[in-house]
Amino acid sequence: EVQLQASGGGLVQAGGSLRLSCTASGFTFDDYAIGWFRQAPGKGREGVAWIKISDATTEYTYSVKGRFSLSSDNAKNTVYLQMTNLKPEDTAVYYCAAVERPAVVVMFREYECDYWGQGTQVTVSS
Repeated sequence: EVQLQASGGGLVQAGGSLRLSCTASGFTFDDYAIGWFRQAPGKGREGVAWIKISDATTEYTYSVKGRFSLSSDNAKNTVYLQMTNLKPEDTAVYYCAAVERPAVVVMFREYECDYWGQGTQVTVSS
């Protein structure tokens, strides 16, 4: 059974940091790109960042560049999203997702994702 387990959300003050985790099971980790979307109240789902596991190349949406950083621990089948200098506009439910056998890493769209994890709430207070 394929599973993506997201965790690490919470409440933090503006300027603070959080680290989200996405742990995969049931598929060959190296064959995938793992990424994060977020959905703020009343808004659509937005792509945040992606990592291609086989070569660790990454892609970030403009609003998080320089503040968010992706890494992977292949031994644990886990991707980490380190979020620093958080802003109130980062408040959202964050979802991890997986795309099978990507040629290159890009900001994948929702319809391109093969698997989804459950959401984890990130709240940034001002």
